[in-house]
Amino acid sequence: MRDLLNVLYVTTPETWLGKEGESVVLRRDGAPNHRISLANLQGIICIGRVTVSPYLMAHCAERGVSITYLTETGRFLASVHGETKGNVLLRRQQYRWADDPERSASVTRFILKGKLGNARTVLRRGAREAKDEACALRLSRCADLHTAALTRLDRERNVDGLRGVEGEAAAAYWAAFDALILNDDAVFAFKGRNRRPPLDAVNCLLSFVYTLLAHDLRSALEGVGLDPYVGFLHRDRAGRASLSLDLLEEMRACLADRLVLSLINRRQVGAGGFVTQDSGAVVMDDSTRKAVISAWQERKKERIRHPFLNEQAEIGLLPHLQALLLARHIRGDLDGYPPLIWG
Repeated sequence: MRDLLNVLYVTTPETWLGKEGESVVLRRDGAPNHRISLANLQGIICIGRVTVSPYLMAHCAERGVSITYLTETGRFLASVHGETKGNVLLRRQQYRWADDPERSASVTRFILKGKLGNARTVLRRGAREAKDEACALRLSRCADLHTAALTRLDRERNVDGLRGVEGEAAAAYWAAFDALILNDDAVFAFKGRNRRPPLDAVNCLLSFVYTLLAHDLRSALEGVGLDPYVGFLHRDRAGRASLSLDLLEEMRACLADRLVLSLINRRQVGAGGFVTQDSGAVVMDDSTRKAVISAWQERKKERIRHPFLNEQAEIGLLPHLQALLLARHIRGDLDGYPPLIWG
């Protein structure tokens, strides 16, 4: 099991990051310098106008510390990482499976069972906490639709058929998502999923947290020797970490969506923390972005019992555990991939 290391999030514009010994130094005009030991870092995420020195990039690459660049809206721009390590035989097997329609469908089915099962859990919980009977009924009916979709997954034999079942369930999920929002502030009105760019506060939060989770998943897959760019549900596309997005599907409802709903419903983020740009894109201000990152990091420290391993684990370790289980399945140590299904 891998220790839960820290991720450094740099959100303040015009910050410069350099290397001094075995430490990262953060500098900004008019502000005192900050030093952070590289020994305690798993990754560095730079959001917005942040500069990293070439010497720090090289040192991080040698130490296995990834550097990821995001826009202010949370859109992925680029990442810097060192030499790819891991068992070449595992990756060769992964590539064979990705090219095999039957194997791809099998792995995709496991992943989508996790996604639909976790979405159903979120919907059922929302129905119990709904603000009125009408919302509770909508959420319960949507949960029932997901139960039926889970059964349909077993009848589909190819990836396209599985995508069709998932697409119908996802459309119903987003159509009912507004019933999960208990905060009646107009800025958190949700009329549907949109992205690139997000056009409202709820989608802004969702896209940002998805990006944070995808970063952790990409690091986890690299850590066990899998290629994060070769997926089964998401097919190859230049620059897209398809396997990271595959595992994101099974985790997004229970990890990301629940966090966003908690931030909104508990009023931990407010209407004043969002700005609409000339392009129509909605972005968080610096203080709101920091609040979201802080909540995400605190969430990762919570412990649950892993449903397959039957061991207590921090939530921040779940990407690494799922990546390890997927690697074991591809190696042939497990007959199937056990997706993370939230209880």
